[in-house]
Amino acid sequence: MIKINNVSAYYNKFKALNNISFNIEYGQNLSIIGPNGCGKTTLLKCISNNINFEGNIYINDENIKSLKRKQLAKKIGMLSQLMSISFNYSIFDTVMMGRYVHQNRFLINNDKKDIDIVLDALKIVDLLDIKDKYISNLSGGQLQRVFLARLIAQDPDIILLDEPTNHLDFKYQIELIKFLKQWGENNNKTIIGVIHDINLAMLLTDNILILQNGNMKCLDKSQNILKSNILNEIYNINIKDYMLETLKKWEI
Repeated sequence: MIKINNVSAYYNKFKALNNISFNIEYGQNLSIIGPNGCGKTTLLKCISNNINFEGNIYINDENIKSLKRKQLAKKIGMLSQLMSISFNYSIFDTVMMGRYVHQNRFLINNDKKDIDIVLDALKIVDLLDIKDKYISNLSGGQLQRVFLARLIAQDPDIILLDEPTNHLDFKYQIELIKFLKQWGENNNKTIIGVIHDINLAMLLTDNILILQNGNMKCLDKSQNILKSNILNEIYNINIKDYMLETLKKWEI
């Protein structure tokens, strides 16, 4: 189980998160939604222990603050918006970086088990035939699939998604979320996703956490949220009417 207990976070004197608490069972997924600046990404940074925060976060009763980076990387992996390229490695070498947490040495990739895992990950994302291509020559969609393959090779228990579909075509947005959901179900992974598109958020999971101004506004099933008025309140727009009006344009 993942336990978030009274987590608060600050940027200088600005309080970005205010006493957030909830639990997630292994194998469950959670989508986090809310307006820009509400604390969604900050919460993921806390869960991955990438920023200082007040309160505590436990994974199977282990406080993440007590874990070394390599130990934490075995438990948690993140797929973000299109990430910057620091080094122009090949696709294969970039994905092999996901195996670092399982190795005793840095980027020693001649172990057959690790090579097989990387090749399998590349096959899953349909990049095996161009595995020797350098990542600087890839399109945004291809590059995101490289980082997805690296995450698969890393094989963490918990997957954090920080708006991973933002730079993808509509087709690949749906395919990415569907794949991650199925992969998580098949491998007992827990996925926590920050997703702007409410439809994609509900495609990933039926469990929705809503943040507003750093506060936990609601944690409930999507059908209960849709029946309520809470989305209209936090986005200051009648979302249901907008969705239904848009659907009318599809009636031919």
